[in-house]
Formats: sequence, C-alpha cells, structure tokens
Amino acid sequence: MILEIFLIAIGLAMDAFAVSICKGLSMKKISLKKMGIIALYFGGFQAGMPIIGYFLGIGFESFVKSIDHWIAFVLLGFIGANMIKEAFSKKEDEVNDDIGFKTMIILAIATSIDALTIRNNLCILRY
Repeated sequence: MILEIFLIAIGLAMDAFAVSICKGLSMKKISLKKMGIIALYFGGFQAGMPIIGYFLGIGFESFVKSIDHWIAFVLLGFIGANMIKEAFSKKEDEVNDDIGFKTMIILAIATSIDALTIRNNLCILRY
C-alpha cells in the first residue's frame, strides 16, 4: 500500500514539476526569491489539493456518484477539443517570466487539479 501511495504521489507531481522547470527556464534572470515563490505555489497546491479533494469527496459523493463518468467525459472532451484547436492555431505561445499572483495561481491550480481525485483513487486501491 505504501508503494502505491508513493507512486501516485510521484505521478500527481510530474505535471507541476515539468511546469515549474519550464517556468524557471523561461526566465531571463532567476533569483533565490523567485525560485522560492515558484516552489511555494506548486508545492502548496500539490499538498493542499488532496486534502481539499478528500473533504469535497466526502461531502459530494452521494450527489456525484451516479454521473461521475459523465463529468469526466465532458471535462476530458473539453480539454481534448481545446488541445486540437490550439494545435491548428497559428498563434505563437508567449514566453514570459511573470510570477505574479494571477499567473502563478492559475498554473498551480492547473497542475494540481488532478490531485482533487486522490481520495477516489486511494479507495480503489483498497479493493
């Protein structure tokens, strides 16, 4: 059981790890303060999202259990359609070294949103 939890934790942290490396590489000049800010945002959200997901899962499980597969289908379909649209877009991605609140909160939430489902994943491992 400990090995499974460890592997899930590594899997959940990979996207935040990749984005934080890319964020650091896109900066013109990196400082210890900027590294700390990036680490606190990503680390804090990676630690906090499973806790939030656990309590949300307890509260909403009875409401969502019958339609959870449809929610996942719609969300993944939306993400997939957006990825296909962006693949055909001529717009170039802008690289910036902004570590402001708005930028970092969006990145931190986007990379740790999958950790909200950890309660359900751990329950599956028990069976």
